[in-house]
Amino acid sequence: MTIASEQVDEWTVGTLDLDAYLGRIGQSRATPSAAALRELAKAHILAIPFENVDVVLGQHKGIALEDVIGKLVGRSRGGYCYEHGSLFAAAAEQLGYSVRRLVARVQPQKNGPYTHMTLAVEADGVQHLVDVGFGAGMLVPMPLVDGAVVDQAGWPHRLVADGDWWRLQKKEGEDWTDLHAFTLTPMHRIDYEVYHHYTSTHPRSPFTGQLVVMRLEEGLSRKLVGEEFIVERPDGIKETTKIPPERLDATLRELDVVLTEDELAKLLKIYPG
Repeated sequence: MTIASEQVDEWTVGTLDLDAYLGRIGQSRATPSAAALRELAKAHILAIPFENVDVVLGQHKGIALEDVIGKLVGRSRGGYCYEHGSLFAAAAEQLGYSVRRLVARVQPQKNGPYTHMTLAVEADGVQHLVDVGFGAGMLVPMPLVDGAVVDQAGWPHRLVADGDWWRLQKKEGEDWTDLHAFTLTPMHRIDYEVYHHYTSTHPRSPFTGQLVVMRLEEGLSRKLVGEEFIVERPDGIKETTKIPPERLDATLRELDVVLTEDELAKLLKIYPG
């Protein structure tokens, strides 16, 4: 058995029904290329929301690929980075891309945790950062080229090489702010199990104490954080409104998160948290 086949088996890539996934995001099979990768990542982000409902409810089933598929492909639900990343990686590998699963330190300037799952995917002979699980952040891949600037739904982002590290930055006014930092060291499945355990259970995790739902599209970022619904545009316009309990279900549906009656009832008992 080759190293490559061992790595694929570790991630149970064959568990994914590729056609079902492509149907979920409205895409067709395409020969691997940088252009096809861009469309695949964009379609994934536009179709599948970033959300932490199961973490808040204390009922997350885990990040095994079969569980991720059941929620993100089989239902009108989303997930957070480990779910998005593992799902996209499996689809990309089935389509013929070479994928490296990575981990990043969020907000490194503030000593943020080293827990975020991201991906490096090769297309047309170039490694690309593909970050489908970074909430309302990246919409399309970025070539791993020092100084590369790519428009992300209207917000410029930049990659900067720093020794063995890469820093993903976002332009805010005239300044560039670090969003996360990562190396190209590939991770193993057990690594994400450890990160997920912290992220989904630790009281200081940003995802255990409040609802977080994020959607990104061209020129528009929408977020529900706690009870605050935040709408932002690239020109700096920002609107924040509070969502009362009676509007929670409708707001979640606007963000493409559809809960069962039982899930909604449980969430309303602790909303806003």
